[in-house]
Amino acid sequence: MSSPRRSELARVAARLFAEKGYHGTSIGDLAEALGVQKGSLYAHIQGKEDLLYETMRTGAAAFHAALDEIPEQLLATEKLRLALRAHLRVIADQLEVATVFVQEWKYLEGARLEEIVAERRRYEERIRELFREGREQSELRTDLDEGAAALLFLSAANWAYTWLKPGADTDALADRFYVLVMDGMRGYSSPA
Repeated sequence: MSSPRRSELARVAARLFAEKGYHGTSIGDLAEALGVQKGSLYAHIQGKEDLLYETMRTGAAAFHAALDEIPEQLLATEKLRLALRAHLRVIADQLEVATVFVQEWKYLEGARLEEIVAERRRYEERIRELFREGREQSELRTDLDEGAAALLFLSAANWAYTWLKPGADTDALADRFYVLVMDGMRGYSSPA
């Protein structure tokens, strides 16, 4: 297999892992989908975990790159709106990779698992930091728990892979989510 063939293998693996799960996908399934013999795959990978790891790295890079595009000088609340748009756009544009990134990461082992868990935590911290910034700049409630807010944001956005329709206007959807979530986080803390 050439480099384009390796890319094709990675795409096919992401599709099959998304459809059947990592454990539900065999090397034979991958070979059949590519129209090659099983043994020929081992010229390019040591095992299917290589493909899972590659898919995870692709997913992490896509989510981080989407956040990197958000201008730093914006208000935190506008950054959050754009972060939600970016997150849903990554899922829509790379549905199979995003599905695997959300669902199958736990099947990695050793240093690969540690690396992907660290990347997932780093992404979560970047979202948490946007909420923290909004709270500190009085754009959001003074008593906002930014950790809980980030988990709510990510929980809502990550599961989009299960219901997002092809061709959906993800920006409009993200803006509707944003209004629903943010209206409860604006304003001032009320006395307990």
